[in-house]
Amino acid sequence: MKIRSTILILFFLISSCGSASKENFNIDIIKTKEFLKNNDKIEFFINNPSSKIISNLEFEIDDNLVSSPYLLNNKLGKNILKATFSVDDKQYIINKEFVIYSSIKPKIYSYKIINEFSHDINSYTQGLEFSNNDFLYEGTGQYGYSMLKKVNYQTGEVLEKLFLDKSYFGEGITILNDKIFQLTWKSKMGFVYNLNDFKLLNSFNYNNSVEGWGLCNDGKYIYKSDGTEKIWKLDSNNLEEIDFVNVVTNNKVINKINELEWFNNKIYANTYQFNKEVGLIINPINGQVEGVIDFSGLKEKVKDHPKLDVLNGIAYNKKRQTFFITGKNWNKLFEIQIVEKN
Repeated sequence: MKIRSTILILFFLISSCGSASKENFNIDIIKTKEFLKNNDKIEFFINNPSSKIISNLEFEIDDNLVSSPYLLNNKLGKNILKATFSVDDKQYIINKEFVIYSSIKPKIYSYKIINEFSHDINSYTQGLEFSNNDFLYEGTGQYGYSMLKKVNYQTGEVLEKLFLDKSYFGEGITILNDKIFQLTWKSKMGFVYNLNDFKLLNSFNYNNSVEGWGLCNDGKYIYKSDGTEKIWKLDSNNLEEIDFVNVVTNNKVINKINELEWFNNKIYANTYQFNKEVGLIINPINGQVEGVIDFSGLKEKVKDHPKLDVLNGIAYNKKRQTFFITGKNWNKLFEIQIVEKN
């Protein structure tokens, strides 16, 4: 699956006088605006300071040859324009990065607190998800303390727990087909457990994704964040990465995407990107951010202590039709409604 935006590309070759050596070739891109969107026009060319004769020139974007004029369909986010050419029988390959941003401005949301529940202050929360039986499952991090646990969210009672080996730093979780999938941070390995008894069924390796951060699923595919701007789409049977989207707004590439939740055909995500506590509502098809949730004030409602860390943990409860929010080493779990700001 390739999700592409549309840009009209024109290119031409410019030779200019100068004494620079042939190693100074580069690609120049001319833009009509600071933040490129769908259907914007750009021009690009080889900057040739030494006025050398260039032959066999080809431009590629996303491994596709482009010619003038060209209607480009490409992913949102960072893209690479590659030029291949020859000078004096020597071949050159040079790249130029450009970014395509979302064509929409995100809506701004806030929250309304419905209930507050007790949460284990020692839990370095990395993943949070409800099962169909209404129990809350939580994955936690830190070397030597990472675990998977089943919780009665109304009382805070831990009904079942499993510690990871101390060599693993636990990360996000998701539940699909009576299985729990759990990531680790830098070990490039995830685990699959039986939902009912936490029995380890198998493990899986990461391929192209950098690290393990957050997980969610749409009932068929699994989605994985890796600490960059990418969200990977995984085959739920073999856990192979089959595609990705880049998370972007109308003027920003958003990296450090963290814990994930699937609701109403969108991905809800925590992030380290902003200075204040926010969540994102992301279109899983193209990565554009359709909403920003302002969670300001939640952290101030939990106990202040030396290990208190950021908001991380978002789960949707289908029966109650509400979201549950917590953070790393927070002593509270908040049941909230997400509301659009006027």
